[in-house]
Amino acid sequence: MTDYFEVHARDGAARVGELRLSDPVTTPALVDDVLSDAGSLWAAERDMPEGSDDVLTVLPHRSLPAGSADEIKESFSVEYPDVDFPSAATVTADTADDYGADAYILSDAQGFIGHARAFRDTIVEAKSNLPADTALMLSGVATPRNVAVLAYAGVDLFDETLARSRGLEGFYLTTDGEYFLEDLDELPCACAACQKEASEFTRADAADHNVNALRAELSRVRRRIRDGRLRDYVEGQARHEQWLTAAFRRFDQQYSYMEERTPVVRDSELAAASEESIDRVEIQRFADRVTTRYKNRFDNPLVLLPCSAKKPYSESQSHRQFHEAVQYRAHMVSMTSPIGVVPQELELTYPAQHYDSVVTGDWSEDEKTFVAEVLRRYLKRNDYSRIIAHVPPGAYTEIVERVESDLGLDVEYTVSEHPTTTESIGNLMRTLDGEPKFSRAEREHNVVKALADYQLGAGAGDELFSDVELAMTSRYPKLQVWNDAGEQLATMVPQYGVLSFTLEGAKVWRDSDAPTKTVEIDGFVPHGSVLAPGVVDADSDIRPGDEVVVEGPRAFAVGRAEMSGPEMVSSTRGIGVEIRHVEER
Repeated sequence: MTDYFEVHARDGAARVGELRLSDPVTTPALVDDVLSDAGSLWAAERDMPEGSDDVLTVLPHRSLPAGSADEIKESFSVEYPDVDFPSAATVTADTADDYGADAYILSDAQGFIGHARAFRDTIVEAKSNLPADTALMLSGVATPRNVAVLAYAGVDLFDETLARSRGLEGFYLTTDGEYFLEDLDELPCACAACQKEASEFTRADAADHNVNALRAELSRVRRRIRDGRLRDYVEGQARHEQWLTAAFRRFDQQYSYMEERTPVVRDSELAAASEESIDRVEIQRFADRVTTRYKNRFDNPLVLLPCSAKKPYSESQSHRQFHEAVQYRAHMVSMTSPIGVVPQELELTYPAQHYDSVVTGDWSEDEKTFVAEVLRRYLKRNDYSRIIAHVPPGAYTEIVERVESDLGLDVEYTVSEHPTTTESIGNLMRTLDGEPKFSRAEREHNVVKALADYQLGAGAGDELFSDVELAMTSRYPKLQVWNDAGEQLATMVPQYGVLSFTLEGAKVWRDSDAPTKTVEIDGFVPHGSVLAPGVVDADSDIRPGDEVVVEGPRAFAVGRAEMSGPEMVSSTRGIGVEIRHVEER
């Protein structure tokens, strides 16, 4: 149980938290000024310190280097007592456990920093063994160049030891490298330590500059986490050292670790600026849900379209032309890198309307392979009477032809030179001659059901809404769903492209066979939010941003999860659910 650390914002495994000392520290942060080490038990027996709310006290410890044998770890393990002051325990990844401390220091950090696989495996193991609401610290390893990746992996606390020592050794550190002082003709920084000529700059000045640069980088990291855009930054920052590039790629491969901690919705832009963007949790999760949960409910032909730079696609000039040509006679699905395929019902759903990618006209083989695989899986799951590809020559056509050959399909191609030429638009219109139109009401109903499928699971749309007479008020994209008894069930949230349930809608959800995301609480009536200590149990598949049903002896409520289900259950601080509607029992 932690009393002195609380997480306030999350971006994947990275967190902005608060070390609740007399003078609080916002993390990720350097903690040299507030760290008090009670000493090593290797040197002598130590009395238990009195502790203080002013500092984070490192309890008496025996640090073990990387590669220590299991019998050594067992023989020299430390029994950490329960204390009533802010405390940190020193552990290794495999000896980590809940010792009642507020922070945990990995003693073998120097053994895995610089080795991508070992770094990933150690952090993931440590995090799996430690309480979710405690801080993780690495000592003696942080530099301005690597600290963003360390925070991205889930590390909260650092010290200035390495940055300062490198300065005293004559190295000037920046976010993209390090330089010998003798090689600097001018100082590429405007911090307080650098307010002098390069010829007068000493090693002591370099040490001060290195710490300033490290503090500035941590401030930048905190801002990025709050904005939900740390990954965008890390994709570029990790390029400055090979092991850092390998490290964040290794974390992409550890999908379950990152996915559990990554929000399902947010309104920040997703910058898809590198080939690694394909491996982002948000991209992979969207592709997986489209190909395993989404169900096409239109009887009309399929028209495959290219994406547009403007989001949502339907507001772009090119897609307006496509809509005019199709005239509700076909189901439109956009192809795009790095998202894959986007059915028209999901064009607002995160991240389909939130991503921005580099547009050159040239697709890498990785991009073509990924989009082709998503399209193949989509077409295996959804049957169409006809498939029409209104896509430009080049990568788009190559992708469709690959899937056409693989699945033995018969695809009709309608583009001559470019999708928006008069000839191409005319071809598309003529190809759809004789096809019946679907109504606006049918489209709106299908949107609502598709969103339910995407959010909750395959078949959820039919489970929730097939047995009620849906009456839509407002127009797309601000759809409101009512039943035939005049009760509102849900509202479409255009910012995220998801459904937000009312109490009545939550009851329909709870009583249906659709997969339910439930948070069980203690005997109180929540108002505004449910704090983690009040959570008795929560479904393990709940993710930050998920719509959840909240049930307890005295209340029934619906809201949005602020942390994952496993984190709600194991945490003793922080907001678990933001409540939207509540009913006292």
